Amino acid sequence: PVGVALKKTPLYEFHRAQGGKMVEFAGWSMPVQYKDSHINSHMHTRQHCSIFDVSHMLQTKVYGRDRVKFIESLIVGDIAELKDNQGTLSLFTNTKGGIMDDLIVTKTDQGYLYVVSNAGCADKDSAHMQARLQEFKAAGHDVDLEFMDEKYIGVCPSMAQVLQKGVGDDLRKLTFMTSVLTPVFGIQGCRVTRCGYTGEDGVEISVPSGDIVSLTEKLLADSEVKLAGLGARDSLRLEAGLCLYGNDIDETTTPVEASLVWTIGKRRRQARDFPGADIIVPQIKAKTQRKRVGLISTGPPVRQHTPILSSDGRVIGEVTSGCPSPCLKQNVAMGYVEAAFSKVGTSMQVEVRKKEVPAVVSKMPFVPTKYYMGQ
Repeated sequence: PVGVALKKTPLYEFHRAQGGKMVEFAGWSMPVQYKDSHINSHMHTRQHCSIFDVSHMLQTKVYGRDRVKFIESLIVGDIAELKDNQGTLSLFTNTKGGIMDDLIVTKTDQGYLYVVSNAGCADKDSAHMQARLQEFKAAGHDVDLEFMDEKYIGVCPSMAQVLQKGVGDDLRKLTFMTSVLTPVFGIQGCRVTRCGYTGEDGVEISVPSGDIVSLTEKLLADSEVKLAGLGARDSLRLEAGLCLYGNDIDETTTPVEASLVWTIGKRRRQARDFPGADIIVPQIKAKTQRKRVGLISTGPPVRQHTPILSSDGRVIGEVTSGCPSPCLKQNVAMGYVEAAFSKVGTSMQVEVRKKEVPAVVSKMPFVPTKYYMGQ
């Protein structure tokens, strides 16, 4: 809305000083790119190492004896089965089976669950968690929430060698979706989680607010490392086939339509004890009318809301995200199509500026992911 002051991350002045071009994103002023072009920044991330400011994300700690039961009452994942310091991508769902947000839940060995969810949904998510907290407490359950003041940066992909110099632990032991509390370059109270939003091997570091600029400067002292903005972040996550909340998934899409069935724990499917389970679980077997798919095309770039047509020109769906892929030199997109057209290899058309352009359903990720699973 016009007139509402944009929120600023603690790196705001730093971004400006580094030539960051600031834009509005989810109510925050964030860098879309720096001095490098979007494509150069994208390729630098794939080939070397970039830092992303993700300190606008919502970070929450869930405490108490009933913390697993509490979080499982809101999401589709099986958190009980996680090992200590292991995390998983999950979804907040509503009673209609729609996706309220995607989030990462880590089961720490410090007596709390560590939850990271999207900036754009921060108010909704925190209100949702607090409302459930009141119900849980009223029912005599032992659970508490703490919304964290720490801030968050993402570093990838050759981060292992960049970061190893700054931590005592052997990062070879930190595999994809696991997490450790450790000082980083002498800064106490950091949590390093091996995950990211680019498809590369990366980490996200939660760091005390007052130390984020100095940590970023220490990482940038390595010549491998550059800052990257929202432009590169979007094309990187799209090549990796990862959803952006509000574009590719929202409260009108179910996990089954969104091809995110893998996030629903087996035990949870059987128990049907998550919000919207009575709608979502039957969809797994019965199939849905539409499906999220990946598309590849050549010619003019395909953007959000581009109509998808069958080969005889009938509208069968819509693109939710799209961009030219710097790695593949073709256009990549994702969107929803009628289920009959969702098979990999199916030919269709996308309508770009009133012209019909050939497209084909493609497996995602478009660019192979390089998550570190251990040696």
